[in-house]
Amino acid sequence: MTIRRARPGDAAELAVIHVESWQEAYRDDFSHDYLSGLDLEWRERWFETRIEEGGELLVAVADGVQVGFCTFGASSEGGWGEVFAIYVHPKHWGRGHGVRLLDGAQAGLASMSFDRALLWVLESNERARRFYESRGWSLGKPIRLEEIGGRQITEVRYEREL
Repeated sequence: MTIRRARPGDAAELAVIHVESWQEAYRDDFSHDYLSGLDLEWRERWFETRIEEGGELLVAVADGVQVGFCTFGASSEGGWGEVFAIYVHPKHWGRGHGVRLLDGAQAGLASMSFDRALLWVLESNERARRFYESRGWSLGKPIRLEEIGGRQITEVRYEREL
């Protein structure tokens, strides 16, 4: 398995990973209609734009197949780096891809001169929360409420020193 920067041509597969990860990870949090209606084409365009603009986007590749991605950069909260998203295709969960992606994001944030980082995760996503905690992230105090798929959800903030 390798971790590399996203390249032109990656967007379609990254969109599939994103949609199918959401559909599995959040099947108990959002309606079937909402999850089955996730717009694959919109997400592909989003990834294309991010790649063209040179955004911080890492891709995990195993046996020549993209299996996950991670985006990171400067947080809107001054002085903090942020991991914006990290997703691994459900067929590849538990194989260390998420660990390598998160390690890559942390190294990338440190190289951008951040000494601390944050990320947000759905409060109900126990699997992700256990993962972050096992990697040295600690629950922070702020929470935020978001409206997603016609439902109000709570996100909790995790923090760590880099």
